Amino acid sequence: MRAQLARLDAVIIQAVIAGALSFSHLHDLAEAAGQGGWKAWAYPISVDLLLVAAWRRMREEQRAGHPSGGPRLWFLVALAASLGANVATAGLLDLDHVPAWLRVVVAGWPAVAFFGGTLLAHAPHHQEAPEVQAPSTTGPHDEPRTASVTVDMSDRDALPAPPTDPDPIPEPAATEPVTDLVPAPAPVPAVALPPALVDRVRALADEHHSATGHPADPDAVRARLGLPPSMTASVAAHL
Repeated sequence: MRAQLARLDAVIIQAVIAGALSFSHLHDLAEAAGQGGWKAWAYPISVDLLLVAAWRRMREEQRAGHPSGGPRLWFLVALAASLGANVATAGLLDLDHVPAWLRVVVAGWPAVAFFGGTLLAHAPHHQEAPEVQAPSTTGPHDEPRTASVTVDMSDRDALPAPPTDPDPIPEPAATEPVTDLVPAPAPVPAVALPPALVDRVRALADEHHSATGHPADPDAVRARLGLPPSMTASVAAHL
């Protein structure tokens, strides 16, 4: 327990020291870039808050099993701002003559931080994925336990009679399936043929009867005359 407390205390002390140094570097850089007074103190707070908010949101998305590309992007942006201030104040940059591009970056940081914080705050929150526990399995030598009940047969008359089944519900009689009755097609009325065509029909019928000894088929006669199928009844009426 003491070792755990000591390790925890060391981590907290290290985090406080690193946070204080990063805070001081961001303040010095913002002040050198022309942001004096309270504004120079607000810059490190803005960077650190965006860094913490992006980290927490990234961890929530990862635990819920969802992609965390957006929070990771803003975490890297805030981390780059913090590391950039640490490197810039390490003597590599003349804080008395800050370049114009760095002044522009420092002046535009509030808008970038506000945009990132708004996206992190208003993005939909996802619940953590529930943990699925595997069903417990019994070993090969485990046998299910069953409760045994011993009944004295001498007292079987004192036992209550088992409930009788209620009147069975009669099953509905099977009914014959009702098939849809398709009405027979109405007969096509015969159309009167011209006398010349009637003579031609009879001549073909006689020719067929003399050649085969069988009566002519109305449909065959109609086909030989080149009439439509609807004229079969009219041809049959004259045979």
